[in-house]
Amino acid sequence: MAQTKLRSFLQFFILLGIGLLLVWLSLRQVAPQKDNIISAFKKADYFWVLVSMFIAWLSHFFRALRWNDLLLPLGHKTKLLNAVSHVFIGYLTNYGIPRMGEVSRCTSAAKYDKVPFEIGFGTVITERIVDFILFLVIFFITLALQFTELIGLANELVFDKIRSRMENLYDSPGQMILLTLTVISVVALFLLFRKKISLLLKGKFGNMLKGMAEGVGSIRKMKRPMRFILLSLLIWASYFYSLYACFFAIEGTHQLTQAQGLTLLLFGTFGVMFSPGGLGAYPLILYGILVNTYHVSEVAAFAMPWLAWTAQFILVLFFGILSFIVLPIYNSKKHVSHPA
Repeated sequence: MAQTKLRSFLQFFILLGIGLLLVWLSLRQVAPQKDNIISAFKKADYFWVLVSMFIAWLSHFFRALRWNDLLLPLGHKTKLLNAVSHVFIGYLTNYGIPRMGEVSRCTSAAKYDKVPFEIGFGTVITERIVDFILFLVIFFITLALQFTELIGLANELVFDKIRSRMENLYDSPGQMILLTLTVISVVALFLLFRKKISLLLKGKFGNMLKGMAEGVGSIRKMKRPMRFILLSLLIWASYFYSLYACFFAIEGTHQLTQAQGLTLLLFGTFGVMFSPGGLGAYPLILYGILVNTYHVSEVAAFAMPWLAWTAQFILVLFFGILSFIVLPIYNSKKHVSHPA
């Protein structure tokens, strides 16, 4: 337990350090434009920021509804207010320790709605699978609409770097030998401990996997699959239009098209993986695309992503903290004994 906590703290501080480093790099890039950036924030149309926050809130609401649709075939249900609160708690946790939000959401549901953690976690995995499929759909739509821009970005950010790494491996026999030995060691360890792994799968860990599998399989038992698909589409539409609304808040980005917005959504999603809540990474990635691909001014390219990210952070921070306060009150024994 102590080791798990230590590992979580280390992960948090490492990722936070990466995020702060990226923030510093962002600020360093636009330091000469400091006064113009401050002016851009002052002149921003915050009506569109509020619109963005409202649409973002809807994405969490739709996610809560969709989650209940996954839990119902398994004989479980969360109250709607609880479900929304669990979702916000999960997203708030992700700002501290990325990917731990799913665990905190399921822990909260187990505490207040008696949803077994393993089943809850299985349904969350189902959500992630569905979201990944929709992410791929968005990728192919974006590829069709922004083929030239995406190919250029892929060459710059991925293929050129992979090519460079492979050339370094070929030029350095020592690195190639080390990579080969690593692969062989992993295979050997698996073969050596395969019996222990088998016993582990039959014990408590196996029961957990069974519960997770049941959660993942819930999508096959749903009575209203079309509603599930619609909610999934609404979640991603909310993500997109929440970002798109921010285009109109800053002078210099309002001319961006929805097709260009899809590109920003696509790469911005990757940014969230690199640091807590996308701190530093999300604005830096969008800044690079806006300046280098869409030729937006440095001032607008810096201000718009930071405005969008900050709006999301404030929304999750406010409703996440509110959820921690409301859940124990709403689910008090008095209330539970007289359900609505």
